[in-house]
Amino acid sequence: MTVKADRWIKRMVLEQGMIEPFEERQVRSGVVSFGLSSYGYDIRVADEWKIFTNINTTVIDPKKFDPRSFVDTKADVCIIPPNSFALARTVEYFRIPRDVITVCLGKSTYARCGIIVNVTPFEPEWEGTATLEISNTTPLPAKIYANEGIAQVLFFQSDEPCEVSYGDKQGKYLKQRNVTLPRI
Repeated sequence: MTVKADRWIKRMVLEQGMIEPFEERQVRSGVVSFGLSSYGYDIRVADEWKIFTNINTTVIDPKKFDPRSFVDTKADVCIIPPNSFALARTVEYFRIPRDVITVCLGKSTYARCGIIVNVTPFEPEWEGTATLEISNTTPLPAKIYANEGIAQVLFFQSDEPCEVSYGDKQGKYLKQRNVTLPRI
């Protein structure tokens, strides 16, 4: 990027609606921070959760995923059981330009508590809310706060647009708005 990263992100939000809703400053007071940062954007986790449960003792199979492996809940806080995980989604809806790819990393506040956030890259011309996997690696229950920061998205712009985008492929997670389970 030839311009400052935060200015570039603001420009892409204005020109292409890249992030909605968009906080043009980092919100920090009394919350896990979210909003525009120096070189990226701190995303928020929504209040819709799929908490993993083993009550049905099914095998986790990405080709034949059993939705009964989760308990659905809507709440301001999610308690993830010890050594377990939950799926959630971002508050923000993204529209990634054809010449951009992202990397998403969990926030250090949660990492310091043994909480790992996994999100795959947002490919060129992918759009939607991102499904987040939030793992509790500790032997204790872990609390996650809805509508607060959970991870940071870093944006990388290429010198030229990609040859084939996620939109061109009509990727299976294109335009998702809810927590989305694995698809084949």
